[in-house]
Order: sequence, then structure tokens, then C-alpha cells
Amino acid sequence: MKVGLIGTGLMGLPMAQRLLEAGLLAIAYNRTAEKLEPLKTAGVEMASSPQTLIQHSTCIVLMLTNAQAIRETLLTEAARGELAGKTVIQMGTIAPTESQAIRDEIVAAAGTYLEAPVLGSIPEAKAGKLIVMVGATPEQFENYQPIFQCFGSEPILIGPVGTAAATKLALNQLIASLTAAFSTSLSFVMKQGVDTELFMQILRQSALYAPTFDKKLQRMVNHNFANPNFPTKHLLKDNNLFLTEAESLGINTRLVAAVSHILQQAISMGLAEEDYSALFAAVEEEAEEGLGGRD
Repeated sequence: MKVGLIGTGLMGLPMAQRLLEAGLLAIAYNRTAEKLEPLKTAGVEMASSPQTLIQHSTCIVLMLTNAQAIRETLLTEAARGELAGKTVIQMGTIAPTESQAIRDEIVAAAGTYLEAPVLGSIPEAKAGKLIVMVGATPEQFENYQPIFQCFGSEPILIGPVGTAAATKLALNQLIASLTAAFSTSLSFVMKQGVDTELFMQILRQSALYAPTFDKKLQRMVNHNFANPNFPTKHLLKDNNLFLTEAESLGINTRLVAAVSHILQQAISMGLAEEDYSALFAAVEEEAEEGLGGRD
């Protein structure tokens, strides 16, 4: 199996390195060529275009930002013509409807498609401890175990294409909502003069606790949002995808929309590229504006 990987950003690069360590990665492509340098140094062939990568691969792994990037990279007229007989594994976070539409176009080009989005960030990607959620047929799930297991030891078959994308969006919506809720409570107790560690001690002993709270606590307290594993702009993109899909299903999305508003405010504060815990800064600013309005 000759695997080509498209997309070597924050998550794509460590995932490419996992494939390389397993002896599976044959060629890589990234729209920003400089991001390929670590792989080039390791001896991986660099593709000059997506169509070149497809020509030299039997299986193409995608780790791109969104569905538009997939279309601009993989579904151009030139690239589409090379997809016959090739398998595409889409591993980024996109909407279920987007994943199904891309599948239909790849199948129309005589290729095959499955989705395998992952839960986890850069440390888990480097360690091969991501949770791999697969939307595929049972046969595809079995055939591509060597690839899935590069990223996580126990990949999970969710169902047909679209179900894994939906599961991933549901989980990322929880990331956004939990972080926003924790930020709000933390900002509240800090402004009330409550000892932060005492608050955390009580929280940790309760059923309300989630480990992500401690992962983000010091970033929030110190206002240190640099060197992100997952930038604010990407969480906003995912939350908005969830919002659109949930609205189409008749789900009440007011909470999700409120979280998107907070994330957008953080981006307006110049925190788009920072760790998503930066939404704490937007929560604090909202609180300060509210206090000012009562004076």
C-alpha cells in the first residue's frame, strides 16, 4: 500500500510522521511547501501538485482545514482525473453533509472514499493515541486498519459515511461548550475573590469535573494562549458547522450560537491563531463591559 498524505499542518505533520515510522508514507503534498521540510529531511518524496501525489499513491489521506480546501486540492479537474481506482481517507473535521457530497464526487470519478476524523490534539497525534472514528463499510474498516492504527490503537467503526463526521462535530461542540462554561464560572469566582485552587479542589471532587478544565486552567489564569494545539479559529469553524447541521435537524441551537459569539469575539480581539482557551479572555471582557454598563 502506497500512502500519500495531503495536509501537513498542526495535526497533519505528526500524523505524517506516524505513517512514516510505520513504513507506509510514500509521498506528501501541502499547499504551503515550507511545511513539508521536516518530511523532506526524513526522505519522503514531495509532490509538486495534488495530481502528482494521486498518481504515485494507492491511498490518499487528507488532513485539510475544511471541505473547501478538499475541493480546491483534490477535486479540481486535473486531480479528479487521477482518482480512478484510488482510495481517499478523509481525516479532517467537516460536516456530515459535506463528507457525503465529497464521497459522491469521488465515487463518480471511479474512486472510493471513507472518513476517519480523529479526537485528540498534537501530543496524542505524536504518541499514536488519537481516537479514530471511522465512517465506512465494515470491509473498508478492516482493509485500512494498518493506517488507522498508526494514529490510534483502537479505531472505532461508527457507521456509514457521515456518521463519523457527525460524531466528531458533536464532540467538538462539547469542547467549545465545556470551555465556555468553565471560563464563565472561573471568571466569576475570580472576580468574586474566591481562591482559584479552592474552587478547583471542590470542582475536582464533584460529578461536574471534566479533565479539560485542568488542561486549560493555567492558560486562562496566566492569559497564556500561545503555542496552540487547536487554534480558536478552528474551533469556531467546527462549532459553526455543528450549528448549521443541528439547525437543519430542528435542534435548539441557542447555546451553540452563544458559544460561537464568544469565539468570534475572541477572534476579534486578535486571538484567532491562539489556543482556543483564549475564549476566556472574551468572557472576561464581556464581564468587564457589563460591569461598566452598570456604573
